[in-house]
Amino acid sequence: MLETLRAHRERLRGVAVIEPDASEATLRALDEAGVRALRLNVLFGGGIGFEKLERLASIAREMGWHLEFLIDAKDLVELAPRLRKSPARFVIDHMGHFPTSRGLDDPGFRTLLGFVGDGAWVKLSGAYRTSVAGTPYEDVIPFARALLKAAPDRCVWGSDWPHVAHWPGPLNAGDLLDGLADWAPADEDRQRVLVRNPAHLYGF
Repeated sequence: MLETLRAHRERLRGVAVIEPDASEATLRALDEAGVRALRLNVLFGGGIGFEKLERLASIAREMGWHLEFLIDAKDLVELAPRLRKSPARFVIDHMGHFPTSRGLDDPGFRTLLGFVGDGAWVKLSGAYRTSVAGTPYEDVIPFARALLKAAPDRCVWGSDWPHVAHWPGPLNAGDLLDGLADWAPADEDRQRVLVRNPAHLYGF
């Protein structure tokens, strides 16, 4: 990843998974290459979990980075007191990564909306992971619109490529991007989500 970032400094930024005891030299090398965030993952194996939240938040704050969370929104309810104390900004992946069948009044989604309204960021992505209706994921539209309404300047889009753990097969990122037109019908909002917001978040 670092080799790729260094080869395309104007175009790319990175999100890293690190050990909490990473050396100062390692952190500086990551920053110099273009890393701008640290990821915590409690949904799939191989990641760093929330038991390291406070230490990683401290590192992110010191480096001028943010944290990125792959988490089911239902777990945000219990984690809320710790997250509110985070000294670092954070982004929640895939609109909270929970099935739309839980509804807009799901306590986890309401907690997510509260965080986003108070300053957190969210990725409008992963519709194929949260939809219970399938393509074209129309059941995801109200969730995406609610998040965009809560914080139009703190939403970013992502393709979620290469779509790991999606067993039915590969997806077309263009088809996923088409869904943004339904989530953000206004040109101004799409400009925010695709251009201005990521430029601010990742330091382009």
